[in-house]
Amino acid sequence: MGSYPSSLIRLYSHFIYRNDRMRNQSFLKHHLMTFKDLGLQDNLLKAVSEKGYTKPSVIQEKAIPLVLKGKDLLASAQTGTGKTAGFTLPMLQLLAATKHPKYRPIRALILTPTRELAAQIQENIIAYSKYVDVRSTVIFGGVKADPQIAQIRKGIDILVATPGRLLDLENQGKLSLKRVEFLVLDEADRMLDMGFQRDINKILALLPTKRQNLLFSATFSKEIKKLAGAFLSHPEMVAAAPENSTVDKIIQKAYRTDKSKKTNLIIKLISDGNWQQVLVFTRTKHGANRLTKKMQAKGIQAAAIHGNKSQAARTKALKGFKDGSVRVLVATDIAARGLDIPLLPHVINFELPNISEDYVHRIGRTGRAGANGEAISLVSSDEISYLKSIEKLLKKSLKMAVIEGFEPSEIIPDNEKPKTKEQKAEDIRQRQQQRKNRLARRGNQNSKSSNRTKNKRR
Repeated sequence: MGSYPSSLIRLYSHFIYRNDRMRNQSFLKHHLMTFKDLGLQDNLLKAVSEKGYTKPSVIQEKAIPLVLKGKDLLASAQTGTGKTAGFTLPMLQLLAATKHPKYRPIRALILTPTRELAAQIQENIIAYSKYVDVRSTVIFGGVKADPQIAQIRKGIDILVATPGRLLDLENQGKLSLKRVEFLVLDEADRMLDMGFQRDINKILALLPTKRQNLLFSATFSKEIKKLAGAFLSHPEMVAAAPENSTVDKIIQKAYRTDKSKKTNLIIKLISDGNWQQVLVFTRTKHGANRLTKKMQAKGIQAAAIHGNKSQAARTKALKGFKDGSVRVLVATDIAARGLDIPLLPHVINFELPNISEDYVHRIGRTGRAGANGEAISLVSSDEISYLKSIEKLLKKSLKMAVIEGFEPSEIIPDNEKPKTKEQKAEDIRQRQQQRKNRLARRGNQNSKSSNRTKNKRR
């Protein structure tokens, strides 16, 4: 530093001090922020306090003030970030502040892709609306519609719904969406994955043009951005975390094995570790059923949850998993959306997902609320391409290991093997050298062309 002018050293020191101070101020602002600072009223603050929440999450800090100002919102938020409170709390405050007609038409509509997520949101709304005069109900398929219709007839302010059941009851004339003031699309990326685009368009056509719109999605694909452009008006964009990021506190492991050895390996891991609460993911419904039966045969209390199960069976399985009577819950990706299991310690990918983003959703079930979590993937040779796609999305390599007695016999083709750090570095070096060679060739060609032009002029 002695070779630099003292004025430059002072300027650099001031720059470092100023940046550190700004970072510390931002850090302190987040950690000192309270729900009251966000503009929420006392009746909602009381309900939030009774839920045990003391400090708002990042998405709640960003979303609540904007919703209270009447802004449309395009929010990137994964499961476990507190996004439900991020839109329900300000919505309840705005609805409670305006006088509702005597017969209580539906003034807020929350659309979700799955029954479990719809039920979970409704549970939260009931808790948050404990001290405000706002009524709500939830409707979804797989159960009889009559009790749901009866609730709607009593008059409700907020309706939580899956698209199919909503359109079914609207077609029957059992409900009207003509007075909706708020529309929320929750987990919009999953709704599109499940083929609800046409249903969403039909629902949008039934709503008043003047309304406040909120779209929450874990990922911002081209399709999501196109959907957002179709119905959001000058939206504010907020994010709880970088798109497709994974929680830092999650320990990620991957074990190589043969496809035929996976069942015995997962049973060994759960038994030897004495794990009491494990969420296991399979790619198919039949695979979930098969694995559940094999675990039960080995004395492990397991239950499957997927689209072919009745709503009663899904509710029973989830209840058992939460109260501890079910040790292992085997689920497909679609059925697992909306599962809210606090402090879940273990997630196992019995099969890797063929959509990379689903890996992020899966392991995001653990490591919530600042707790540590472990995500384990069992990888066979036919899944190496899926693994490479996941690593590309994560921008990091998953460390592979082999457990004695479950060594893979299947040979991975050289072009399918994940590359080592040295191999990746060599690839980069070769690409840089190729680029230099191309630039050199272009320089030579330009030089020759210039010489030819000079000779012609002579």
